[in-house]
Amino acid sequence: MDAKLQRRIQRYGWDAAAGIYGKAWSKQLKPAHDELLNMASLESGMRVLEVACGTGLVTARAAKMVQPGGAVLATDISGEMIETTRREMDSYGLENIEVRRVDGEKLDIEDDVFDAAFCALGLMYMPEPANGLAEMRRVVKPGGKVAATVWGERRHCAWSGIFPIVDAEVHSEVCPLFFSLGAHDALINIMTNAGLKQVEQSRLSVLLSFTDAATLLSAKIDGGAVALAAKRFDKKTRSRVEISFLDSVDEYRRSDGSYEIPGEFVTAVGIV
Repeated sequence: MDAKLQRRIQRYGWDAAAGIYGKAWSKQLKPAHDELLNMASLESGMRVLEVACGTGLVTARAAKMVQPGGAVLATDISGEMIETTRREMDSYGLENIEVRRVDGEKLDIEDDVFDAAFCALGLMYMPEPANGLAEMRRVVKPGGKVAATVWGERRHCAWSGIFPIVDAEVHSEVCPLFFSLGAHDALINIMTNAGLKQVEQSRLSVLLSFTDAATLLSAKIDGGAVALAAKRFDKKTRSRVEISFLDSVDEYRRSDGSYEIPGEFVTAVGIV
């Protein structure tokens, strides 16, 4: 797919998901966020860049870690995500956060201005993730760290059936290579090729908990990568997608109607 078109799909797709994403995913993604922040080694006084900040699930935590004296610039390609993050940060009363709509592959930022940069579950949505990593490396000072988390291997993410199920109804090309960076040493390799040194990787297996089918469907269809495609569903199509997806994860449904669905995250960090 043309990179410009893919960026447009991602921008409008995450605009559509912005109102749901934060509440739907904050608990499920916390273990990955914990690992990312730990490997990024943020400290007080640091100036930090966040790429693909979404609704700010990591932003406030990073801002607190770099206090006093530090600051975070949170960026995302989605205008709705940026507005949501701005509102969330205002509610926390944090004054060391700037929020700006920026394409992660084309950062309008000078070289060597940040002490660290990180991206939580955003690289796999970029048409050219290598460009995103190269840009993060470019704007971080020598000796600083660049860290990123992506979803792991498809076979370890039991919810992955949502993509072919949706594409069978509405051809969306949401992210044709969604799981590619989670394979074996793919993230290490792409970070090394971007010029980062001493790259280390961590692989984390989790269970994604959802209280019931409605919560699960809202998260996966309306608050995730297929949100834009879901806007094109009529009632019958929506029903077919919901039934097919619930069938695909039925083995992970518990007796009380909740779900515990296996997932995997990969986090890597390198030095500029």
